[in-house]
Amino acid sequence: MNKWIISCEHGGNQIPSFLKEKLKIPPSLLNSHRGYDYGALKIANDLSQKLSIPQFIHKETRLAIDYNRSLHHPSLWSSYSKKLDEKGQSKLIESYQEYRKNIEKECFGKGSIFHFSIHSFTPQLNGVVRHCDIGLLYDPSRKKEKEMAYLLKRELVKKGFHVRMNYPYAGKADGLTSYLRKKIGTKYSGFEIEFNQKLLKSNKSVSLKFIDCFKALMNQYS
Repeated sequence: MNKWIISCEHGGNQIPSFLKEKLKIPPSLLNSHRGYDYGALKIANDLSQKLSIPQFIHKETRLAIDYNRSLHHPSLWSSYSKKLDEKGQSKLIESYQEYRKNIEKECFGKGSIFHFSIHSFTPQLNGVVRHCDIGLLYDPSRKKEKEMAYLLKRELVKKGFHVRMNYPYAGKADGLTSYLRKKIGTKYSGFEIEFNQKLLKSNKSVSLKFIDCFKALMNQYS
């Protein structure tokens, strides 16, 4: 039997409780796109609750440690968390590894694994406007991922969304899904779904429309 998983690595902007006095990040930064992915947590929760899909949620700010980056990646630590002592960084790494191990455990068993990591992106970055409502990130070299991504795109376009593939980032870039592809193998298919934050702020029905499209995908592959 196939298994579906939802995750959200940048769901919140909380500072870990044990670092409240050590990690002095300005509220303006915590509340910006650098602190968390606005609206992603609601989409992930709605998908999980409406479709009874297990979910993995991280609500602490990526400015402490980025759960969607490998341990060797230069963006794992922010300019603030780079200054933490070894004990503080070690504790963050422990929670990071536990999060990933729990997702790996959920992937055990027979059947295919379909993992959807929910994110959002700022409408404009470094002066460049991003022209897209929803980005579907996948590995083009994987036949099933490509097939499923285009099926989901077709359903989303029917709902009136402007969808782009592997935009605004590449689906093969460093991240949780690329890590799990290597770790689990061919039975795993991983996708990052990127929602334009401008869309989430202006259109309150995005979540419901996306769930309808996701249902069509599940019906095809269940």
